Amino acid sequence: MGEVAKDLTAGTVGGAAQLLVGHPFDTIKVKLQSQPAPLPGQAPKFAGAVDAVKQTLAAEGPRGLYKGMGAPFATVAAFNAVLFSVRGQMEALLRSQPGAPLTVNQQVVAGAGAGVAVSFLACPTELIKCRLQAQSALASSDSAVVAVKYGGPMDVARHVLKSGGVRGLFKGLVPTMAREIPGNAAMFGVYELLKQSFAGGQDTSHLGRGSLIVAGGLAGASFWASVYPTDVVKSVIQVDDYKNPKFSGSIDAFRKILASEGIKGLYKGFGPAMARSVPANAACFLAYEVTRSSLG
Repeated sequence: MGEVAKDLTAGTVGGAAQLLVGHPFDTIKVKLQSQPAPLPGQAPKFAGAVDAVKQTLAAEGPRGLYKGMGAPFATVAAFNAVLFSVRGQMEALLRSQPGAPLTVNQQVVAGAGAGVAVSFLACPTELIKCRLQAQSALASSDSAVVAVKYGGPMDVARHVLKSGGVRGLFKGLVPTMAREIPGNAAMFGVYELLKQSFAGGQDTSHLGRGSLIVAGGLAGASFWASVYPTDVVKSVIQVDDYKNPKFSGSIDAFRKILASEGIKGLYKGFGPAMARSVPANAACFLAYEVTRSSLG
């Protein structure tokens, strides 16, 4: 089995593990990010993450937490397969000689390269996912505008193609890249740094599962800690209307969020994002490493 095939397989298994553990947190994050700013004197729709979980469970049951999972499940496998394969290819390019371990700085570069490739896959799938997850938060009873109700991922894709063409599916590509490139650079750099410090050197092949879980979890946290505001900008742009948009672009969205809600507005949903990234990425990296080593 070739190196690329191993990375593809292990990345796919890692992606499935990540999604099963992390999707409920992600649903709550998007609901908090996309809820409309409350009118003066009114409370926001959700008081916070715990309240959003309670309301979602009350209204939709446990299935509500797994809403919009179809599109990412179909693509998270492909996404992680691309991420880990491109990173593997970058590692091969950066190595001084075959089989040599990479330095932390080289892992940062490999992660950034993988982030570029993966942005083109992430942008349309996240657009579809965010529109599905946000529709209940956007449909507020007092507004005359009734949010479009989507039947499912394919229905969102049809609507988007009709109103924005193929370019419509890549709405939010700039903030997606602004998230994926530095985020993956940070994640793979921190992962390697922690593995090497646990192993006491560059050879990390003998690390136990506990060490991999801790390294993977903290690496995932570093991804979000480094790029969170760009993710908020991406979410609001992707759920924005095509016909009469509220935001003309990323910078405009960034400015408007800052003006209306301050720095706090750029960290909406940060709690659930961090709470998700640690177990979800621990599951992803562990599943990846275990699968990769079992393939030899």
